Amino acid sequence: MALRRDQRRITDEDRSAVRALHAEGLGRNEIARRIGRGSRTVSVLAAELGLSFDRTHTAIATEARVIDAKARRSALIDRAYARAEKLFQRLEADEEGTFKYTATTVNGIETERLDHVPGQEEKALAASISSYLTQAARLEQLDGDPGLDAAKSMLGGLAEGLRRIAEAPEDTGEG
Repeated sequence: MALRRDQRRITDEDRSAVRALHAEGLGRNEIARRIGRGSRTVSVLAAELGLSFDRTHTAIATEARVIDAKARRSALIDRAYARAEKLFQRLEADEEGTFKYTATTVNGIETERLDHVPGQEEKALAASISSYLTQAARLEQLDGDPGLDAAKSMLGGLAEGLRRIAEAPEDTGEG
């Protein structure tokens, strides 16, 4: 029975191949593919040989994904607010002071003009508005600065400590 590639013993040939391919500038995954080893094995061998892989491209790609995700969240936030605004408009009476209410009845789809928003309709619209606003707020929190509140708290504590020191009576050392 043949051993899996991650169960084979590491040989000096493996070490030489990792060293040579690393010197050519190949990345960990490409080296693993070429020598028929797992990427974890290549990482272990590289560490033993004192080699490291340039992660500049990985860092750049990760930063690009972070920026893209932030832009997508921003677009979703805009859409949630726009949707909430449209629902608010539905709750408000039109220029004639009436609410246009459309419902499906036994006679088909009928539209009535009312001087108020029916309770169930208002409840449903309010729930939807709340949902859109809540989701927008949660998405906004993802892009907030999580360290900002901690920094403000720390600076506030520092200012309070300095104030206490400044207000404390001086100890002249005479007794």
